[in-house]
Amino acid sequence: MNPSLRQLALQFAALLAVLSLAWPYYGVRGEPLPWGGVAIAVGAAAALLATLSRQPWWWRLIHGVFAPLAWLVAQLEIEPGWFLAAAILLLLIYRGALAGQVPLYLSNRETAAALSGLLPEAPGARCLDLGAGLGSMLRPLAEIRPDARFTGVENAPLTWLGGRLLTLGQSNCDWRWGSLWQTPLSDFDLVYAFLSPVPMEQLWKKVEAEMKPGSVFVSNSFPVPGIAPDEVVEVEDARRTQLYCYRR
Repeated sequence: MNPSLRQLALQFAALLAVLSLAWPYYGVRGEPLPWGGVAIAVGAAAALLATLSRQPWWWRLIHGVFAPLAWLVAQLEIEPGWFLAAAILLLLIYRGALAGQVPLYLSNRETAAALSGLLPEAPGARCLDLGAGLGSMLRPLAEIRPDARFTGVENAPLTWLGGRLLTLGQSNCDWRWGSLWQTPLSDFDLVYAFLSPVPMEQLWKKVEAEMKPGSVFVSNSFPVPGIAPDEVVEVEDARRTQLYCYRR
């Protein structure tokens, strides 16, 4: 099942289970449903189902708080149009989270400095950032290595636009709109990704099929499942970032 549909199915199952018990009970007593209590029960049931189906911890948390928060927000009586506007804005910025469970992570300058040591020293080296966000990795790296070429790929509209504007003054940056799955990897000496654990296994298959001998694939924070990295670079930043390096 599609990952997004799986999570919706868990919420629906929790809602159905709680209502199938609460509705007859309160109906027989002739009392209205206590929707606040129902929302808490739905959240508890959804968190339990997420745990039993071995969902990652953040999905368990989301399932647990979704129904109670939805009920609390409903008490505010906010105009529905604001929710539509917020949903559209979030989609424009965080499209990757909905389409492939890839949140917007921003790299830092310390990571860019560490990556510069992994690029070939010869002029003309080429680097690709899959899911480049606002260019928070590419822009400082392009400053460190003006002799190299850098390509960023992003598919969230507003995020892409922000990155495009921020890289306008950097002639060695190529900013592209598109899917990382449709981007060829064969022309690059270094491919960098800061995604999530979800797509790593599938992305590794693409790396194996397309990257040329002598190139290196670098994943920020999320190793490829079942594949030992050739090197782990520890970045000296506040979050103690780890870069998992896989040489082809």
